[in-house]
Amino acid sequence: MKLRDHPLMSHHRVRNWPPVWVEKFAVNKTLKGEIGVLEHVGDNPAGDDKLYLHITYENKSYVGCLIFDDPGFCALIGNLLKKHINKSIEEIGSLDLSHTL
Repeated sequence: MKLRDHPLMSHHRVRNWPPVWVEKFAVNKTLKGEIGVLEHVGDNPAGDDKLYLHITYENKSYVGCLIFDDPGFCALIGNLLKKHINKSIEEIGSLDLSHTL
């Protein structure tokens, strides 16, 4: 099972992959899709159900947020993503997570 299709990649039954990408240094500019290259994964200091993904796409910086229902799965995905810095978001979406079912 690919990361993009995993049943726990959701929040309140809404799929969270890929996140909506918000350009860091622009007002109201968003993109959708498996675009860009992962640069950094940030944890949520206020809780354990969110991850912030920082990417670059066409020489611009974007951030997206993944929100999870399952804090344990959030931690697992956070650790996994940190091992895939400098990989494309599309490639990350294809990672095999069958072992987590």
